[in-house]
Amino acid sequence: MIEQLFETLLLTARDVIPIAVILFGFQLGVLKRRITNVKTVILGFIYVIFGLTFFLVGLEMALFPIGESMADQLTSPSFLHPDGSGGPYIWQDYMWVYIFAAAIGFSTTIAEPSLIAVAIKANEVSGGTIGIQGLRISVAIGVAMGISLGCFRIVVGDPIHYYIMAGYVIVVIQTFFAPKMIIPLAYDSGGVTTSTVTVPLVAALGLGLATNVEGRNPLIDGFGLIAFASLFPMITVMGYAQLVEFINKDKSAKEQQDAL
Repeated sequence: MIEQLFETLLLTARDVIPIAVILFGFQLGVLKRRITNVKTVILGFIYVIFGLTFFLVGLEMALFPIGESMADQLTSPSFLHPDGSGGPYIWQDYMWVYIFAAAIGFSTTIAEPSLIAVAIKANEVSGGTIGIQGLRISVAIGVAMGISLGCFRIVVGDPIHYYIMAGYVIVVIQTFFAPKMIIPLAYDSGGVTTSTVTVPLVAALGLGLATNVEGRNPLIDGFGLIAFASLFPMITVMGYAQLVEFINKDKSAKEQQDAL
């Protein structure tokens, strides 16, 4: 374990140091301004390196194994058919897989640091119009729906491109009707969900599910859940904005009628 920790520390430092070089290089060489609080900044980079190291080791020790273990257990014949009867299995037999996928998608997205940062900034620049919790919950619902549908696709064996194309058709249609200020944020929300917390568990779930469902190829069918996790938040965030806009218009209309 110590050897793995040290090796991960070196790899993390190798990845982070070029970022520091670029930032310091532009600050000193291009902008030609000295860096304020140099000691604090350097200490921050050290914290980042050690934090990422422990996080990556934790992923390998906990999140990846438990994700694969849950997929194995939820798709085992003894769980799907406790009465001991054999296959063939139908998509309804995997109902707990869909529920688990939705639950893990929602919970990991709520805990996603990048989404929290985007939600806080969106709340600041919008003057409080965009609620932090409302944005986070709408994105989390989208991820939950996307991953659950992605697991259904793996079970039934449908080609992934049909689902993705249909999803983006919905996104394009919503773009014409959603409030203009929410559209760029909705598009960004699809990207920030696929980050440090969500990706490891979702990838482990997809690979474990494709490995245990008969006739599925882990390489072809196991991947693709991340695409669903990126697509559906765009739909739910724009849908959330449209719902809020409709409620506000309805309230305004009622207030005008009461005033008359």
